Amino acid sequence: MFSLFWAGMQQDIKLLLLAPAVCAVFRLVFILVYGPKKSPFGEWRKWFTCFRYAFWWGMDFNAYVYLYLLALVSLPAAFIPAYYAVSDTVRLVGVTAYLAVLYTAFMGKMIFYYHFHDTFNPLVKLGRNADKKNFMDIFFHQNHGAGILLGYVPYIWLSWQAGSWLLRLPVFSYWSLSSPWMQYGCNAAVFVAAVVFFYWLRYGGTLRHRQKPEWDEVPPIVKNDMFMGKAAIDDLVAFELACKREVSDALKHTDDEALEVLRPVLPSEKLFRENLWAPFQHSARGARISKPRHIFFLLAESHGQAPFDAPYEYLNLMAASRRYRSQAHTLAMDNFLPAGMISQPSLVSLLAGIYDADMELNENTMFWHGNIPISLPLQLKRLGYRAEFWYGGGLNWGSLEHFLPAIGFDAWHGGPDFCPQGSPKTWLGVYDHIFLEQAARLIKQDDDEQPVFHFLYTTSNHGPYNMPYKEYGFAAENVMPDAPKALLKNHKMMKQMAGIWYADQALIRFVEDMQTVYPDSLFVVTGDHTTGLIPFQCGVVDRTEPNLREQVLTSFSMSHPELTADMLSGNTIGGHMNIMPTLIELIAPAGFDYYSIAEPLTEPVDHVVTPYCWMTEDWIGDYRDGLSQQLAVSEELLPFERGKERFRDERDAWCELTGWLVRHPELLDDAGREKSIGRL
Repeated sequence: MFSLFWAGMQQDIKLLLLAPAVCAVFRLVFILVYGPKKSPFGEWRKWFTCFRYAFWWGMDFNAYVYLYLLALVSLPAAFIPAYYAVSDTVRLVGVTAYLAVLYTAFMGKMIFYYHFHDTFNPLVKLGRNADKKNFMDIFFHQNHGAGILLGYVPYIWLSWQAGSWLLRLPVFSYWSLSSPWMQYGCNAAVFVAAVVFFYWLRYGGTLRHRQKPEWDEVPPIVKNDMFMGKAAIDDLVAFELACKREVSDALKHTDDEALEVLRPVLPSEKLFRENLWAPFQHSARGARISKPRHIFFLLAESHGQAPFDAPYEYLNLMAASRRYRSQAHTLAMDNFLPAGMISQPSLVSLLAGIYDADMELNENTMFWHGNIPISLPLQLKRLGYRAEFWYGGGLNWGSLEHFLPAIGFDAWHGGPDFCPQGSPKTWLGVYDHIFLEQAARLIKQDDDEQPVFHFLYTTSNHGPYNMPYKEYGFAAENVMPDAPKALLKNHKMMKQMAGIWYADQALIRFVEDMQTVYPDSLFVVTGDHTTGLIPFQCGVVDRTEPNLREQVLTSFSMSHPELTADMLSGNTIGGHMNIMPTLIELIAPAGFDYYSIAEPLTEPVDHVVTPYCWMTEDWIGDYRDGLSQQLAVSEELLPFERGKERFRDERDAWCELTGWLVRHPELLDDAGREKSIGRL
């Protein structure tokens, strides 16, 4: 009987080899597709260390293949002859199913990295409330979804064949001892060794749990290379870490613990307890410009800074915005941090006046029935403005139809509701030029003497980039005549380039139209976040990896007929949360009290901190990777540095402030919703 267990255990060990082998192949594919360096030549030690450490770290999951086979196949099969007869088939079914899971995780990681330039991270949690139709559109039209699904067929067949071949390899016969007691002792020792072997695998080649592989223990030669550090994490391990990691620890803190974290941004704990917003109260110094009758805040999907930088200017992706920036009274800032790394956190932070910090305030029903005095529309309403929100998509996205009225908007309009019936659209929304043209028409039509704040949010600069761009004026030979041939021949990438160009053209046409009709207007143009806007793999510069500023910085510019450069105090850095106080300081009378967690750009700003990144005039850092880099435009890849993180206490405090409000919804003011007049 025990000889059957011995033979089965050897079959289990042979099949165990498949999972780490497949993970290693997937890791190599990941490096060859996304890695800045496709060959180990000159970096053999780094590559070997990466694959070696990843092998043991991956055993955090892969070891369970052995446990499954041992406990559910080999052990019962040793007692049930009929089960033993089909045990190899059961093994193959289980292992093949697990390998299919590995394939799913790998393809998911490849898609996630394509969009976010990162392996799985807590952003995966934010997809639960996203538009599932948009996911499907991107999956099939941008990320070759049909090919991925069809790929299961040959992959599963190959997995089955590989497993069958391993099972056909001979096994060692079990030894027989003359003494029954010695035989029983040997059997017991083998069984215990089989169990210990599982724990040895599970803990990464050690029996000490504290020494099992984890991120903190990744060898420096791998970890200090940002990409190879990501490659060292198996896909299921990365997914598990992303799911385990809370979006914010602030939601688990007691009030006393929270106050300790908040201390770096609170001048007085007593003042904070008496009035949550009192520590963030400011008094305007007096208007710098004549109060405009219209304020237009344009938040453009994926409108990043990188295409404006000198090395990529020749691609002409932002030709329209460059025309706008060349106006005498337009001010632009080349180092500007978004409030979120994806759309919803950026939008919500800008509107709410506090960092969303991936807590999804817009999906929290408490924020559907109450508002906060620090919000952008509410504070502009105190200056006499009516606040209107315009979005190219449906207002069910992100529960905007519930969140917008509570945050202080008087009217809110979704593209499908006011654009002509049958207007072409992506899953995200009506094409930008149609959406903006119709918004402009209604703005002119409904204009009266009351000052109006218009917040407009576009959608078209987004995958899968399958719009008819040639019909809307894009011709590569005219737009980017000097582009590398490798780019021009890359059909998929050229569609994305066309999408970036088209969205910028539509955006600035709206600005120029409104400037003509309402010449006294104040305009703010920024992006919700950035994305992979520069096709490094196509030879646009002599490197294949972006610098940190190219990964995270969004665009920013603003204009008004009386705006002059000195009004921004010579600042070269800023962020989304600096915009609201800047608007108020530009137009509010002296003594006007307002709330803001950030300083206005009319005052010197020496650093910017978000839940994700920090920036000074010389350096930029990412809290998620623990990496920093010189803040400079460069055709070369600047060296990344680890261990230079700054402003962590301030970063944690801003997240804690949002967490405090989420934990204390009774602090929300419920007076705003009744004042709303609805949507068109």
